[in-house]
Amino acid sequence: MFQDSQDMRTNLSELGEFGLIDHLTKGFEPKLSSTVKAIGDDAAVLNFENKHTIVTTDLLVEGVHFDLAYMPLKHLGYKAVMVNASDVYAMNAKATQITVSIAASNRFPVEALEELYSGIELAAKLYNIDVVGGDTTSSTSGLLISITALGIAEKEDIVYRSGAKPNDLLVVTGDLGAAYMGLQILEREKEVFKANPNAQPDLDPYTYLIERQLKPEARKDIAPLLKELGVKPTSMIDISDGLSSEIIHLCKNSQVGANLYEEKIPLDPAVISVCEEFDIDSTTIALSGGEDYELLFTISQDDFDKIKANPNLSVIGHMTEEKEGMHLITRANQKLPLIARGWNSMEDKNENSEKKE
Repeated sequence: MFQDSQDMRTNLSELGEFGLIDHLTKGFEPKLSSTVKAIGDDAAVLNFENKHTIVTTDLLVEGVHFDLAYMPLKHLGYKAVMVNASDVYAMNAKATQITVSIAASNRFPVEALEELYSGIELAAKLYNIDVVGGDTTSSTSGLLISITALGIAEKEDIVYRSGAKPNDLLVVTGDLGAAYMGLQILEREKEVFKANPNAQPDLDPYTYLIERQLKPEARKDIAPLLKELGVKPTSMIDISDGLSSEIIHLCKNSQVGANLYEEKIPLDPAVISVCEEFDIDSTTIALSGGEDYELLFTISQDDFDKIKANPNLSVIGHMTEEKEGMHLITRANQKLPLIARGWNSMEDKNENSEKKE
């Protein structure tokens, strides 16, 4: 979302590619000792000494991953960093550097991209991440953002999706479903505005849900917390596509089954309330909503006492033998097959929405 005005519009062509890069990145000063050379040369130079390097990339496309009708550009920049940092934290690692590449059509003035980069800068500052490079180019339509994130970890600390064992406990951070319900609120208000541009939405009752959608926070606190508790997960993944999809990823990579208990899934009261308002089942939203950017991991049963009293963590099930399959145990004690109905960017946007309803 950018309020365009002819008296504050600088065309991208006035700066050119390299001038635009210089303009947008002039405030990025490296803070980490591992950043030897950041922006300003043919490539960045990093020195991680004896640590393992984590690398991940995500691409966000206008009309597929975000809607500028209600997504402010500053929030979009912030969220783009969180999406990538979350993948690093899901490896039980520390995010350290990012590169940022964008493609923008000529409908975006320089001032719009300044807003986008202000969100990137804020996220980088709060999460102690250096911006060390990237690229800009033109787009025939819309806005595309590609961020590559790097991180570091000791070899023995890295956690993969493939280490879960039968009888391991299934643990999740935070609460689930709020981001998706925030999206439903925003989509509803967008339709109301289209029908009546003079309508003023009252979003105060939905503050938490909308914040979870527009300004998610990656769980940088979990790796140091687990280290302090003396717990190393046996497998880990971040929840970007919905709880059910992520559990299935862990099971397939680890060659195990799982029992997920419906009554154990952590839901914020605001999610339950708005699900009732929309006449949607809250468990379905937690399973299929996505964009929570919480962490899902497994631990040995021997570590249960270390985490049981921690308010950041919820035990929601356990892993089983692969032959037993993957199931949701309902509140009525029914055993239902766990099915992946989370977000799929390769499907039609409307199809994805229908599957989640």
